[in-house]
Amino acid sequence: MAEEEVQEAGVAIEGGDAEDVNLDSISDIPVEVSAVLGRTTMPVSQLLKLGRGAVVKLDRKVGEAIDIYVNNRLVARGEVVIVENRIGITMTEIIRSSKE
Repeated sequence: MAEEEVQEAGVAIEGGDAEDVNLDSISDIPVEVSAVLGRTTMPVSQLLKLGRGAVVKLDRKVGEAIDIYVNNRLVARGEVVIVENRIGITMTEIIRSSKE
């Protein structure tokens, strides 16, 4: 694909400025965004015993950054915030891909 065709398709070109990229062609593509507070491992028998009010201990401490994934790929870290009685996240660090 020629460089001009790539630019017209809205794909970033290595070394190009973000301002030069037209994202209109991909702006409507849905992506899955996940914010992971922490993880744990437990046997199924223990999982089945969990009920309302059960506490599951995670591998992170209070105040530690959470991982933000887009389509199962780590893209950022952030903090949990409360916005109008809803839980949200604020990105504090963008993770650069190792492929760059």
